[in-house]
Amino acid sequence: MKRLLAIELQKIWKNKASRVLTLAYFILLTFIALIASIKFDLGIFKFHLAEMGIFNFPFIWHFNTYIAAILKLFLAIVIVSMMANEYSYGTLKQNLIDGMSKKEFIQSKFLTVVLFATVSTIFIFIMSLILGLSYSSYTEFSIVFSDLEYLLAYFVKLVGFFSFCLFLGILVKRSAFALGFLLVWNIIEGVINGVLTFKVFPNSTTAASFTQFLPLQSMSNLIVEPFSRLSVVKNLGTQIGLNNIKEYGVNLSAILIVLFWTVIFIFLSYRLLKNRDL
Repeated sequence: MKRLLAIELQKIWKNKASRVLTLAYFILLTFIALIASIKFDLGIFKFHLAEMGIFNFPFIWHFNTYIAAILKLFLAIVIVSMMANEYSYGTLKQNLIDGMSKKEFIQSKFLTVVLFATVSTIFIFIMSLILGLSYSSYTEFSIVFSDLEYLLAYFVKLVGFFSFCLFLGILVKRSAFALGFLLVWNIIEGVINGVLTFKVFPNSTTAASFTQFLPLQSMSNLIVEPFSRLSVVKNLGTQIGLNNIKEYGVNLSAILIVLFWTVIFIFLSYRLLKNRDL
C-alpha cells in the first residue's frame, strides 16, 4: 500500500499544475479564518461575522465543513488530471509493463483519494478547533466536541465525490471532457429534481425521496446549508412569518447512499480499465 501511494504522490508532485492546485486548495481553506475579520461599522449598522455566532461550538463544525466542501472542485481537478495524465504521458502502460496489475493501479488511485480526503478533514478539524477556541462563546468540553459527525460527513462526501471524478477520468480519458461531463451530470440531476418537484410531485416532499439516491444529490444531502440555523436568520424568518422545519443533522442513510455510490464508482473504474485495450 505504501509503495502504491508513494508512486501516486510522486506523480502528483512532479506535475506542476497538480501541485499548484493542491496547494491552492489548502491555502483557500485557511481563508475561512479571514471570515472572522469581516467587519462593517456604518453608524447604527454594525456587522461582524464572528459575533453572529458562526464560530461558536458546535455550529462551527457544520459551517466550516459546508464551506470547505464548496472548494472540493480544486482537488477534483487534480484527481481527474491525475487519471488523464496516465493516458497522455503513457505512464499507465509503463506501470503495467513494470509489473503493476490493473487492480493495484485502481487501488493506488483510490488510496490517493482517501489520503486527500483524510488530510483535508484533519486540516478542517484543526482549523475549526483553533477558530472556535478563539471566538466561540462556549468552550465546555462536551460542547466543543459535539456534532463531530459533520467531519465524518465531510470525509465521506470528499471520498464519494473524488471517486466519481476518478471514474470520469477513466471513462473519458481527457480532464477537460471529464470535468465537462461532471457539469452536464450536475445539470441532468437538476432537471430531474425540477421535474419531480414541480411536475410529478408538486406540493410534496416525495420528490426528495427519489432524488436522494442520485449521486451528486446524495453527496449534497450529507451537509445541508447552515446559514438558516443562525439566530439572526431565524429571527428574521419569524418576523416575516416563515417557519423553518429543515433537518440539519447528518443522516446515516445519506452516508450509506454515498458509500454505496463510492463502491459503484471504484468497481466501474476497475471494470473499465480491466476490459479496455491499452
